[in-house]
Amino acid sequence: MDGRLPFSCDYLQGAHPRILKRLSESNFESEAGYGEDSFSEVARERIRLACASPDAEIYFLLGGTQSNATVIDALLRMYQGVIAADSGHINVHETGAIEADGHKVLTLKNHEGKISASQIEALLLAYQNDENQKHMVMPGMVYLSHPTEYGSLYSKAELREISELCRSYHIPLYLDGARLAYALACPENDLSLSDIAKLCDVFYIGGTKCGALLGEAVVIPKRGLIPHMTSIIKQHGALLEKGRILGIQFDELFRDRLYERIGVPAIREAGRIRNALLAMNIPLCFDSPSNQIFCLLENRFLRALAEKVDFSLWERYDEAHSIIRLATSWASRPEDSEALIACFAEKSGRKAG
Repeated sequence: MDGRLPFSCDYLQGAHPRILKRLSESNFESEAGYGEDSFSEVARERIRLACASPDAEIYFLLGGTQSNATVIDALLRMYQGVIAADSGHINVHETGAIEADGHKVLTLKNHEGKISASQIEALLLAYQNDENQKHMVMPGMVYLSHPTEYGSLYSKAELREISELCRSYHIPLYLDGARLAYALACPENDLSLSDIAKLCDVFYIGGTKCGALLGEAVVIPKRGLIPHMTSIIKQHGALLEKGRILGIQFDELFRDRLYERIGVPAIREAGRIRNALLAMNIPLCFDSPSNQIFCLLENRFLRALAEKVDFSLWERYDEAHSIIRLATSWASRPEDSEALIACFAEKSGRKAG
């Protein structure tokens, strides 16, 4: 990058060294294409074991938007829409990918990135009781993310309540796990991979943001839930010829539980930064225990900070203030965190610690 400290997102670095080593070692081995290689099959077995879901169907796709668009289109009928938080990635940061497939995103007001079972049920009942129902988009599934776009986490109790509601209304529950490794590394998290597999109809395990070069693993715990899934993936242009590239990465991520540990540096460094900002009386936004830190800064301070730090401008707060996001990753280093904290202290004129 341009010499600035790297905190704008969690996919600035390449891949975990173990993945690069395996890719290099296997480079000249000949394998079948389209995910039918031996690496992908071993990776699937490792994921089934980690999720305690022996019958799960697992598909490797390239990225989060591609995974969301493919899965949502596969689960919905042409007249149905997907329920999501108004802050949800599919509603805000996927350039209308869901709508491009012909499905409306039916939004609910988020509470620090999350939606509740009571909100979802109110929307479902409103549709059922609408006299103009035949002219309306039918809610056909629920989309969540864990962590959310605001870095917050669903508890096991919250996810169970939403799951039970979805099953009572016979609609699938889909969880976006783009940053799932960081949730698993949070001390505040009480959801395991096996919990998610029990409570969700489909979810994906993020690789791109969590130590892989690229790739996500879509998990369907109940075999046969989506017939002809490979054909649907192909139709969406998402079936990678050299599927081994994805299989090798997830094989390594799920060897000796690496995926469940890979987010630890991100959570450690995010905590270090969060505590330092609080000590400098810099306001934090949202209850985010994960690898994303949101803080409120004066706009005049932003310009000075941007000279040394690469961060994300999240949203304007008022004419004089903005919310920015700082993101740590699996590759975050203590020395970068300390340099970031020093920049805040220097540019804001406040003491660190």
